[in-house]
Amino acid sequence: MANPMSNLDKALAEISAIRGQMARASQFRGYGPRTFAATGVLAMLAAQAQSAWLPAPADHFSNWLRLWVLIAALSATLIGFEMVTRSRRIHSDLAETMIRAAVEQALPAFAAGILVTPVLIHFAPGSVPLLPGLWQIAFSLGVFASCRFLPRPLLLVGVWYMATGLGCLALASGPHAFSPWLMGLPFGVGQLLVAILLNFSLEARDEFR
Repeated sequence: MANPMSNLDKALAEISAIRGQMARASQFRGYGPRTFAATGVLAMLAAQAQSAWLPAPADHFSNWLRLWVLIAALSATLIGFEMVTRSRRIHSDLAETMIRAAVEQALPAFAAGILVTPVLIHFAPGSVPLLPGLWQIAFSLGVFASCRFLPRPLLLVGVWYMATGLGCLALASGPHAFSPWLMGLPFGVGQLLVAILLNFSLEARDEFR
């Protein structure tokens, strides 16, 4: 005689697998354009603040790092909060599964960008001017990994961050190292580009309903 609990566990596992397949086949709509636009403006304001208060960032690296880590943490908090609340409103019962799938796609690249920071600081301090470029390349890889769940035009954002990241690496050994605009301009424009493309995608979706 079959064990009822075994059959129940099997049925629950099958339901979970079906929900996972549905989530992977659906376009993630948990990102809103306004929040990304706000984070773009925040990056520009941070660049202005650095320009005014840290005229020699190479001599005050710890303050430079605190500024941009704070901006990154604040931006991630804003995006994460909206992602959860918006997903629960739009994706309903699939919200948790889709959030988890979206995070799993982007997390390895973003984690690499975070972890490379203490490694360079402690083991290769002469290479810390590479950080802006490395962060942007890591962000680019996270965007590319996430695009399977997102509107296709967002591939342009991945291309943007890859290009700016390589450009920042090229400038890292020159007089522009730690320039506020090596962070403010790429992330400001990049996040505003995300907002524009998301907005167009939402409008296009509404037109074809």
